[in-house]
Amino acid sequence: MVNKKNRELDRSLKLIIQSSFIVFIGIFLSKILTYAYKIIIARSFGAEIYGIFSIAIMIMGLFFAFSSLGLSEGLLRYISIYRGKKQINKVKYILRNSLKSLFFLGSISTIILFFSAKFISLQIFHEPRLIIFLQVFSFFIPFIIISSALMYTLRAFEKIQWYSFLHNILGNSIKLFILIILILFGFQTNAIIVSYVFGGFGVFLAAFFFCKYKIPGIFKKGKINKKTSTKIIKNLFSYSWPLMFFAVIMAVFSWMDSFAIGYFRNATEVGWYNAAVPLAILFSFVPNLFIQLFFPLINKAFAKKNFTIIKQLSKQIGKWIFIFNLPLILILLFFPGAIINVLFGQEYLIAINALRILSIGSFFYSLSIVSNNILSMIGKSKLILLNIIVAAIVNIGLNIILVPMYGLNGAAISTAISFIILGLLVFFQTKYYTQIVPFRGKIFRIILISIIPTLGLIYFKRFILINFFALIAIGILFMLVYVFLILVTGCLDREDLMILKSIKNKIIK
Repeated sequence: MVNKKNRELDRSLKLIIQSSFIVFIGIFLSKILTYAYKIIIARSFGAEIYGIFSIAIMIMGLFFAFSSLGLSEGLLRYISIYRGKKQINKVKYILRNSLKSLFFLGSISTIILFFSAKFISLQIFHEPRLIIFLQVFSFFIPFIIISSALMYTLRAFEKIQWYSFLHNILGNSIKLFILIILILFGFQTNAIIVSYVFGGFGVFLAAFFFCKYKIPGIFKKGKINKKTSTKIIKNLFSYSWPLMFFAVIMAVFSWMDSFAIGYFRNATEVGWYNAAVPLAILFSFVPNLFIQLFFPLINKAFAKKNFTIIKQLSKQIGKWIFIFNLPLILILLFFPGAIINVLFGQEYLIAINALRILSIGSFFYSLSIVSNNILSMIGKSKLILLNIIVAAIVNIGLNIILVPMYGLNGAAISTAISFIILGLLVFFQTKYYTQIVPFRGKIFRIILISIIPTLGLIYFKRFILINFFALIAIGILFMLVYVFLILVTGCLDREDLMILKSIKNKIIK
């Protein structure tokens, strides 16, 4: 029995790693394309226009969250469960009805945002140039929410390579290419608007055709009796509506700092602050590598009541997230100025301390992502909603108090504290409901061995001039020492070694 469980765990871990190679390429290219897009905007148009663009994306994100009803996450969960039970007609039925609902709600959001754009721009942010951004982006909402649902469907069918291509590469490539072309032809801020919209429409069209041809028959009508269909829709909306509020409040939570800076300060400071935010978001890179397939796998295991696999997968993924994100926080804490200067330029160096503070909160929250997925697996969507409400209230309150006094740093402190509170809530709730702690004991050993390369980092910092090439060299040296110490101090267990062997064989092959 033990060997059977080990084999099943090994198969699941190998499947996650195989998908992670694909996701890694996608996310890596996505980060390059996204940062290139934002850096070109920041350097070509200045902090003020970059800030206006950031505010427009924030507002559109709020409307997206409202109009999506949390159905994308609901589709991911229930399609995975129905596939585990081989109930394909239910999959077809739930997808068709969700897409109809999403298009209707997205159209309503378009109307509301279009006609409220002037009020939002002038009365709240006192920025008339924001109007055109909001009005054009409003027509984009129905397409992005349907794109999201279609991409989550691909993910539920474990088509991770196509999901990764659409989500990470295609849209960002189109946006960057069109932006560069329009700037070369002399376009001004309209280049930002046109490039962003075209990127989104490209993803929408591609997502539709990928679903149609990679999942044959998925858009056909599923034959379901009335009683069953009513139960399916009831379960979907019962699970999804709290996640709608979760998405809305998460959007408020994520963008409250930029909103507060824009309201209490100005768009220029929003631009400065949004040089730090994309760098702090790097802490989501590693979790995204594994979570894309981790969530569908634990849902299938949950449907089969295989709790041992769920526990072991959670511990292993939690450990990997910690191992990879630990060096990132150390580098961002000790070299924030060099990184900001290389990417965004000297104008944005005012965000150095904000980046340090955001890094601490983002690192802590990244460690709770596995726990959050476990709560979602067991259907605790209302509890997830309550958690984010608590964190959002804390974030709003702190931003109102701290931003007028401390500006960027006040916003960063507010977000970091909120992230830490949210992470603690999720961690202890998962332990209470499932007895799962998604970490292994060797994490404490990893913390201790990280002290050695960190001290070396501090020492070299005193004697060298930090530029782009020096930053890369120090980063590589740090990682080599860090990885070497992990290997020789026994921080890896049986599953880690099995995965390393699998990776080696794949590379050789």
